[in-house]
Amino acid sequence: MNIREIKVSDAENFLTLSKKLDQETSFMLYEPNERKTNVEQQTKALQRILESESSTIFVAEDTNESLIGFLAVIGGNVQRKLHTAYLAIGILQDYARQGIGNRLFDVMEEWATNKEIHRLELTVMTHNEAGIALYKKRGFFIEGTKKHSLKINGQYVDEYYMAKLL
Repeated sequence: MNIREIKVSDAENFLTLSKKLDQETSFMLYEPNERKTNVEQQTKALQRILESESSTIFVAEDTNESLIGFLAVIGGNVQRKLHTAYLAIGILQDYARQGIGNRLFDVMEEWATNKEIHRLELTVMTHNEAGIALYKKRGFFIEGTKKHSLKINGQYVDEYYMAKLL
């Protein structure tokens, strides 16, 4: 298994990974089959992200070079927020609990430190026990609860707002 920064040429494989994650888990933002992005749009989105000094995506790939997980870092884009980044992570269920999340966070935190990013932020559904455990293990703390932040299968779902200072 390899962790690396995404390349524009990964657009199709990254889109495939994202759609698989949408199908596998209700912990991601998109519902199954809701993501309407095509490869061209994904390519342009990756180009924009990689052109930014404070944003990137790290991917995990298996021995066949298939993408199996990611950690997106979206940095602040105004002067007062340049020291912050919002994170989103997804790992295919077949690869969960194998240390991939920790490895993605290790690489991301080194990158963030080099970019002088001081504050990392994320949201997590309050019933996502595995996600919360990973984030707490990585030094994130709960700052608050976003009540009824999402609506899944007709039910309102709360999210924790979590942060870590580097």
